[in-house]
Order: sequence, then C-alpha cells, then structure tokens
Amino acid sequence: KAMTLAALENVHVFAQMACEETRMGQVEDKMLKNFVASEFLYNQIKDKRTVGIIKEFPDDNMVEIAEPMGVILALSPVTNPTSTIIFKSLCAAKTRNTLIFSPHLMAANCSNYAAKVLYDAAIAAGAPKGFISWVEKSPRLRKETELMMVHPDVDLIFATGGTQMVKAAHSSGKPAIGVGAGNTPVYMPKAAVVESAVTDIIISKTFDNGTECPSEQTLVIDREVLEPALALFKKLGCHVCTQEEVEKVQATVIDPRTKGMNYKFVGQPAKIIADAAGIETDEHVKILLC
Repeated sequence: KAMTLAALENVHVFAQMACEETRMGQVEDKMLKNFVASEFLYNQIKDKRTVGIIKEFPDDNMVEIAEPMGVILALSPVTNPTSTIIFKSLCAAKTRNTLIFSPHLMAANCSNYAAKVLYDAAIAAGAPKGFISWVEKSPRLRKETELMMVHPDVDLIFATGGTQMVKAAHSSGKPAIGVGAGNTPVYMPKAAVVESAVTDIIISKTFDNGTECPSEQTLVIDREVLEPALALFKKLGCHVCTQEEVEKVQATVIDPRTKGMNYKFVGQPAKIIADAAGIETDEHVKILLC
C-alpha cells in the first residue's frame, strides 16, 4: 500500500520525466498508465493470497502452496518506462520476490527514479533492504543485462520490451515471462457499427501516440462499410493517404538498414510524421491512414 501511495503522489513527475527522456508519447496519457499500474493494480491484487496455502481441496485431501521464485531480473521498455516499473514492483512485493531492474538505455533515468521512489516507500514501511535494485545507466547496460540473464542466482526473467530482447530472455535457459512488441490487426466486418468502431479505433490509436502494444496497427475493413468508415475517419480528423503519400510515409518511418521502425518517429504525433514526409495535413491531424 505504501508503494502504491508513493506512485500515486508521483504520477505526473514520472510521466513528465518519461516524455522528456524518451521524447515519446504524451504526458497526460502516461499519467493514466501510471494510475492503472498503481491504484488499479493494487485494488485488484490486495486481497489475493500469493504466499503459503492459496487453495484448499478438502475432498482430495490436498492444498495448493505458493512460494516466491527468488531473484527476478525485470526488463523494462522505452514505451512504458515508469508504469512497467510500478507494475512489476507491486507484483514482486505482493509475492515476496526480489527484483533487479534493467531499464531500456533510452529511458534509464526515469525508470530508475521510479524504482527508487517505490523502493524508498517500501523500506519505510518495513520491506527488507535491497529487495528492489536497478542497473545504472551506462554504455555497458546491455552487456550487464545479458550477463544477468544467465547468472546462476537469477531465478526468473520478467521481460517487457522489444522482440529481440524478449527472444533473448526466452533463450536464456531460465523461466521467463515475456511480452514483446504488439502488432495488432483489427477487423471491421460489414455488421460493424461504423460510428462506434471508428471512434474507438481513433481513441485507442492516438492514446500515448500509439505506443501501447494493443494499439491498432492494421485495419481490415469489409468493402460494404469501407466508404462510410473512411469518410468518418476523415470527418474526425484523420488523413487518408494517397498511394504516393503512403510511399512518402514509408520512406520516412521505416529504417532502410533494419527494415524496422525508425526510432525517431516512434510515439510521435501524426503531424510531425506528416511534416517529415512532406505531406500537407490539417494542423490537428490525429492519424495517418496508409
């Protein structure tokens, strides 16, 4: 509870630091993520049994007993750098596990600050010394993370981040819980209520400038509702790109060396991407539809 209250007191500070350091997303949306990872999670787990006898099966003369894993290596991403720290810290405290955070290099300062705030609150409330620690930002951060992944004293890897990092966690030989990048396709069938579907997609995709894994990446729309759907997207401030504009966007946001996203444009507003691609749009454009 003390950790949750400390997180709630700092939701704006954490969000501001995350936006300034990573240059991704929006402060108000990152604040909401921090609320969800703290107050919402606390209320969801506070009454759950996580250690000792957690279930009893009297008919079978059996009980289910839970025990801590031990030392958890927790990897945190650049897109959710403080909310992930809050979430994993509360989970570890609730299950009596030890956490070592290895933050993304581009978000290490805000991630480690969040970890320290929650750790200090936990210590003041009686938690054991050292139960949360973190890797300081340095050019060796990635190498140190790789070494910890195979360290004999690490019992579990709790990985949130890029595909390569999550793959490395699952290939380490340790038990691992891994969540990589999302790539969410969404199907709008001919029976869809176009008004609500389009509105929901815009709200979801623009949240924190699309950095959430569940954020829509591909729309598959039945041709029966294609025209009214595109018309409504335009009416609500989205820009439907021509084929020529699609090629301009692609040349801008895709890194020709890696064939992946250019980091410079991840989590950026649609207007910034449009300007970089040389596409004329309304000043308040919400989404570029390619």
